[in-house]
Amino acid sequence: MARYIFITGGVVSSLGKGLMAASLAALLQARGFRVRIRKFDPYLNVDPGTMSPYQHGEVYVTDDGAETDLDLGHYERFTGVSARQSDNVTQGRVYQTIIQRERRGDYLGATVQVIPHVTDEIKAFATADTEDLDFVLCEIGGTVGDIESLPFMEAIRQLHNDLDRGQSIFVHVTLVPYIAAAGELKTKPTQHSVRELTSLGIQPDILLCRCEHPLPESERRKIALFCNVRPEAVIPALDASSIYAVPQQYHAEGLDAEVLRAFGISDAPAPTMERWDDIMDRQLNPEGEVTIGVVGKYVGLLDAYKSLHEALHHGGLANRVKVNIKWIDAELFEKGEDLAVSLEPMHGILVPGGFGVRGSEGKIASVRFARERNVPFFGICLGMQMACIEGARNTAGIADASTTEFGETSEPVVGLITEWMSKEGLQQRTAETDLGGTMRLGAYPAKLTGNSVVAGIYGANDISERHRHRYEVNASYRDPLEKGGLIFSGMSPDGTLPEIVERPDHSWFVGVQFHPELKSKPFDPHPLFASFIEAAVKQSRLV
Repeated sequence: MARYIFITGGVVSSLGKGLMAASLAALLQARGFRVRIRKFDPYLNVDPGTMSPYQHGEVYVTDDGAETDLDLGHYERFTGVSARQSDNVTQGRVYQTIIQRERRGDYLGATVQVIPHVTDEIKAFATADTEDLDFVLCEIGGTVGDIESLPFMEAIRQLHNDLDRGQSIFVHVTLVPYIAAAGELKTKPTQHSVRELTSLGIQPDILLCRCEHPLPESERRKIALFCNVRPEAVIPALDASSIYAVPQQYHAEGLDAEVLRAFGISDAPAPTMERWDDIMDRQLNPEGEVTIGVVGKYVGLLDAYKSLHEALHHGGLANRVKVNIKWIDAELFEKGEDLAVSLEPMHGILVPGGFGVRGSEGKIASVRFARERNVPFFGICLGMQMACIEGARNTAGIADASTTEFGETSEPVVGLITEWMSKEGLQQRTAETDLGGTMRLGAYPAKLTGNSVVAGIYGANDISERHRHRYEVNASYRDPLEKGGLIFSGMSPDGTLPEIVERPDHSWFVGVQFHPELKSKPFDPHPLFASFIEAAVKQSRLV
């Protein structure tokens, strides 16, 4: 029988509910429990796939092809449990499902309403496929009081009553701000937030209080008194030195113990924290450092590259070095900024994924710099495509090489993918197809050349990686590119879609069509990132 933990947030947004959910799940997992985390998003988009990274941050893609909230990346990185399509639902998807049913006549002429139809759909999502779990953690996006989140709040209130007594609890994440002029922490915002929550029929069992200064015992008792919880259930959550220190910090404050007490579980084993102890030891005691230049187009909001940021640090953990990341706007190189001044101090250069023409020539110039200077280079998705265009122009003699994504071209080294095989069969797309859900999404297999650099990195010839893109490198250009030294070392099983390119005569030069950062974890760094940082360490010794 699965137990449910409903996580809400109050006072302000960006308090770290997703990180809290991931950390709590990791602690429960460390005690031997089977966990899964789900995210309820109140916006009306069906999924975040068509949202700007500046609006929403990165789109996290699951093995089964769902475009989801970036919090699901936290969930996977902290627990190792692969997220699924069913682990993220938006209000837009809920309404889309209900309207489709209404148009089919599934409601038999009934008036379709928020209660019970919308709330029933949310409850069905929360409880689906949970038979083999001990705990299901459900994070409600947004802040208590938002109009958008009201159907979700009502749904979890109902579900709490539907479930057996002791089968669900509420955890409320709130803010206890520090007023510097008064030199005090203020509890009133938390009191108001809990009052708003209780007005919706939800009484929190545990309060997680984000604060910049230690929470005095007197303030803890005051919060407990006015918010109708036990003092032990008021858990302080100070800012941590690293997100990977949060599970240890929350355990030290008693969060997991208080959750188990709320469920009446008294015989749970103590958590095994060796995994997190080792991660923090590697992070706090590095044996060197490297600097990686990430030449991208969304560097104004680092959440747009959240998984990439973490995967680079995981590569550092694997090599026991500190990774300093320099975020470089690719457009600056198109506006006259000196490429060498920005890139010469780098021990490795990474060009990440993206969409559209903006910054593309700056990315191509960065690829050329890395190739000519023998600096370790890693191209991901669009970064691989830019590497192929650079190779076509400068080593294969195809001066007009480009991609149809940026407009008509006589040399389409990269073009719109119109059909491919998936587990569901042949997929077909055209340039006129709606943007939402038209990409090659999710995990796809690839076959690696046996003597290639990447086969040695993976230690395998058959791999599976997650994709999110509309355009593909045109395999008909393989011969001239390979004559120019850019080898196609990974292909789709049918041999039609290039998955990986590399330059064997380079210190480390790999481009991949997929997104390896989505599968990297602090306790299991992705082999490509571990190898890239290892090459950067060698490069740092040459500088």
